[in-house]
Amino acid sequence: MATAPRLAPTTEDDWDEETRELVLSNNGLNIFRTVAHHPKLLKRWLVFGRHVLAKSSLPPRERELAILRTGWRCGSEYEFGQHTVIGLGSGLSEDEIRNLTQDASSTGWSHEDETLIRAVDELVDDHRISDQTWSDLAGTWSKQQLLDLVFAVGQYTLVSSMLNTFGVEPEDGLPGFPAA
Repeated sequence: MATAPRLAPTTEDDWDEETRELVLSNNGLNIFRTVAHHPKLLKRWLVFGRHVLAKSSLPPRERELAILRTGWRCGSEYEFGQHTVIGLGSGLSEDEIRNLTQDASSTGWSHEDETLIRAVDELVDDHRISDQTWSDLAGTWSKQQLLDLVFAVGQYTLVSSMLNTFGVEPEDGLPGFPAA
């Protein structure tokens, strides 16, 4: 991460009424204050982000497993911290969140969770899910869930790239990566 933000978050003085509503309705977090440098992008990106985070067909726990693993694999401490909080509220334990920073086959995940984590790793590394992993997922997940998984990993890879590139600073008190 950069030592100082490359794009400092905007302030209320920078916003028109629509941008003010968009940023403040999202808790005024630095991620949204930063993207608010481009209000039209912010508005359109939030529509997609809301689907991925709140309207997708993925169960909340599995969605957060995928998002946290993506944040970890992309080296985005901000994203990992935000979704640590969300993940704890979605049924993940602190141990499970910590285990997402380890090799999936060595941490005692269920077959289903290990398959999901493997799918995330393949998407981040290879930009595709292997035939075997796809077959394992397709055995229990609907077509909508498979689409939502790929789009969730894509969304949070994009978000992690943005956070890392612009040097978006975490809010005070936000957890980061777990201690090794």
